[in-house]
Amino acid sequence: MRACNVSFSLNGSRVPSLVECLIRINNSVEAAQVLPRIIEAAANPCDFLHEPEIHIAVLDYLNRALLFDGFEVQQHGRSMRLTEAGKNTPVLTKLAGLSDVIDFDTVSRDLERALASSQTDPEDAVTAACSTVESVCRSILVELEIPLPSKKDIQGLYNEVKGPLGLSAGRSDLDPLIANDVRQILSGLNTVIAGIGSLRTHGGDAHGREKGFARIDSRIANLSIHSASTAALFLIETWQRKYPTRHLTKAPSTAAKVP
Repeated sequence: MRACNVSFSLNGSRVPSLVECLIRINNSVEAAQVLPRIIEAAANPCDFLHEPEIHIAVLDYLNRALLFDGFEVQQHGRSMRLTEAGKNTPVLTKLAGLSDVIDFDTVSRDLERALASSQTDPEDAVTAACSTVESVCRSILVELEIPLPSKKDIQGLYNEVKGPLGLSAGRSDLDPLIANDVRQILSGLNTVIAGIGSLRTHGGDAHGREKGFARIDSRIANLSIHSASTAALFLIETWQRKYPTRHLTKAPSTAAKVP
């Protein structure tokens, strides 16, 4: 409890004291900020390094109880996060895991920001979703020692990584049986990325917004998040396939300039 910055003292037995403390927190004005920290700390995988089966049991117990309130605890890389139940998809879960494996914490932060904002601040969620793809592209270019383009928005960055990753729709080394299909998908990926960038420019919060006015709702924000996550996952897996011995690390932070 002290690690969660919570005042706690024993008053008799340990369990009744802990229950009393949790009830006090739940009835306080800080419940929404403090309780998630406690729940996430209780499921910290670092405390179960030698007993992973117990960690699984703890997660199962917590999630069965939390489900009644519409929440669940999910593992994002090395961290646990309390989120809305059913909010993650297999793509989001896999992307979070990959970004941890390849030491790419910027992706995790952008993704978590997008997920956290999708309901309460969809415009910020769109901006964060776009940043997820930009972060992946920027790190690939830095690792390959390719200068960043003058236009450092999502479309400019993606255009620069297409060549090194072999993602150009006009490539001629494909099996004739699937060549047109692959080109169509790659062309669609380019369209999706362009759309994410445009939505960020016109509907995100990167350029400010009028007070009390929302251009988009949570459905569009979630569409942007899932589209950006799929694109980012594909870029990372393509990197790993094309450069299996090279380690992709976080690129220096650079503010994207969007006209």
